Amino acid sequence: AIAVAPSNPDIVYVGTGEGNLRGNVTWGGGVFKSTDGGANWVSLGLEDTRQIGALIVDPKDPNLVLVAAIGHAFGSNSERGVFRSIDGGKHWRRVLYKNDQTGAVDLAADPSNPKIIYAALWQARRQPWSFESGGPGSGLYRSVDGGATWVQLLGHGLPEGILGRIDVAVSAADQHRIYAMIEAKDGGL
Repeated sequence: AIAVAPSNPDIVYVGTGEGNLRGNVTWGGGVFKSTDGGANWVSLGLEDTRQIGALIVDPKDPNLVLVAAIGHAFGSNSERGVFRSIDGGKHWRRVLYKNDQTGAVDLAADPSNPKIIYAALWQARRQPWSFESGGPGSGLYRSVDGGATWVQLLGHGLPEGILGRIDVAVSAADQHRIYAMIEAKDGGL
């Protein structure tokens, strides 16, 4: 995952590890940052997240960063969910967490109001012989304060029952229109 700070294109954040948990998935080493357009990089931690699905940077504040951490593909771990930094990655706070089986896979900010952010949680486990996608941990969440607090979205056209992977986007033309591609038994894509 990669994000360029809209207010300063010399600041680039990269989340390592694959966001798609294929059979030959490799893990990363956390989050890295460049302040010179990619010429040099420094580690910002979150090494044990292993798989980072997405990250976003506030359009006005390049120090406000959110990371969607999937976590270990092949086992349980607690360093997963949505992490937030307000100081450019010097310190991280986990702001959305369900359990040690569920990670965050996608993030999307409202283009007209960057304080409104959507996060997709995905309960998944890859094994060499199988793949489990979906469970009670999966769901779609909304924040109205720049990712500090979150509320799960239920109903409003979302499929019922066990959900799997979710990808989310906000319409640039109508901030009230949210698109979500949802793996579900009934009513999902």
